[in-house]
Amino acid sequence: MHPMLFYVLLAFGCGVCLCDYWKDREELIKEEESQILGSSIKLTHEEEVVNKRLIKIKSEEFNNGFDNVVNFLPSQHFFKTKAQVENSKVFKFIQKLPKGANLHVHDTALVSGKFLFNLTYRNNLYACFRNGSFQLKFFSKPESSCKWILLKKLRQISPSVDDFISSKFSLIVDNPERMYKSVDEVWTAFQDIFAVVSPLITYRPVFEDYFYRALEELYEDNVMYLEFRGLLPEVYELNGTVYDEVEVAGLYINVLKKFKEDHPDFVGAKFIYAPMRLADNATAWKYVETVKTLKEYYPDFLAGFDLVGEEKKGYPLKNFIEQIKSLEGIVKFFFHAGETKWYGTDIDENLVDAILLNTSRIGHGFALLKHPKLLQMVKEKDIAIEVNPISNQVLTYVKDLRNHPAIFYINQNYPVVICNDDPSFWGTKGLSYDWYMAFMGLSSKYTDLRFLKQLAINSLKYSMFSNDDERNFAFSLWEKKWKKFIMDFLQNQELQDYENIKVVLV
Repeated sequence: MHPMLFYVLLAFGCGVCLCDYWKDREELIKEEESQILGSSIKLTHEEEVVNKRLIKIKSEEFNNGFDNVVNFLPSQHFFKTKAQVENSKVFKFIQKLPKGANLHVHDTALVSGKFLFNLTYRNNLYACFRNGSFQLKFFSKPESSCKWILLKKLRQISPSVDDFISSKFSLIVDNPERMYKSVDEVWTAFQDIFAVVSPLITYRPVFEDYFYRALEELYEDNVMYLEFRGLLPEVYELNGTVYDEVEVAGLYINVLKKFKEDHPDFVGAKFIYAPMRLADNATAWKYVETVKTLKEYYPDFLAGFDLVGEEKKGYPLKNFIEQIKSLEGIVKFFFHAGETKWYGTDIDENLVDAILLNTSRIGHGFALLKHPKLLQMVKEKDIAIEVNPISNQVLTYVKDLRNHPAIFYINQNYPVVICNDDPSFWGTKGLSYDWYMAFMGLSSKYTDLRFLKQLAINSLKYSMFSNDDERNFAFSLWEKKWKKFIMDFLQNQELQDYENIKVVLV
């Protein structure tokens, strides 16, 4: 054979192989993309136009971060990037988006840090140091067990007390990586905040204003439904009256009723009774009785049961099997499980028990990726995973959100919902901050409006509505809000000038 003919045939053969290769490559990428959360959604013409704008601003932020990783906000600690997040075009877009429901947040951290701090200007609030710990409480006349001083007077003596109080209400520091070097260190500081805040917000007038504001902040962030976890702490009056757990639930319901009267397009809120997991056997049985009593008095307000507190220092679910099994058929379960970096411990094995106990959702599920069989069961049983990106980073479970295990859950279309956990203590409010981190840091550069729409749908799909009428109302209301969001966005003159498009609005 002539040498030249040989090389021609060789080149032709390689060309055929390369054509097949690029085709296979393209098909493989498309197949991967087809599995991502939200990929099955078909956008309308109007949504496609909005999506075009979203893709543009997301790509700009992503590419800026790709060129210099310091500019990629999810890769940096949130305390250092909060101001930049708030100036992000993507974040501002997400703020306007109807986000459905918030399904994982705790009772003593529902509001913004600013509102929480402003509560310290209420009348009759006293401060003291007891055994080295700072305490706040409302009194008509302070008790003698501590050298209480009226906070108003303390401010006159020492104006710097405000900075001190702010530091006791938040985990925010200038150098979080240096301050919080381990999960144990940050959890110690975390628990100290709860101890300071609880007596402040459990004064009955403050308690009611606090919960109303929590609902209001969600509403302002375009969230229309809430399921929150709580302990039902003792709520007190200045005259010494103390409300028990059932009465405290009643206070919540009264505030919720008032809020819904003021905001008819807010769907509502439900309560997940979530006492501490560091409990002995007798205490655990008391939990059971409380659940049964709450279910009897407020069946539509009680969504279910959980156990909270740091999993490493609390007792595992397997210690409470008898008590939990006694509640089957009475309430749903929403167990915190696998909030850890460890593998092969009681902490990550809480996932085993949560699934076997038929939990409706899993709180955090950070370690779930290490358990393939459990992952399979989560998908088969359609158990939602409550992912809290900022919480996981602040509490040092993951430094760079590009390495978060929820990326796998999202890319494999697991039933993920994005929540905010304890927004008071890391300077956020509403859901938009965590949704931003999920959209920019936990999903591909190419995820778009479909992903955000699916997150909203998931949040309602995995909510514990009382009946089909309530569920249908929630979805119907959200769909109206979504359509209005799309139309409002299209009617924005700045957008039309920017894209130079014409859209027929119907």
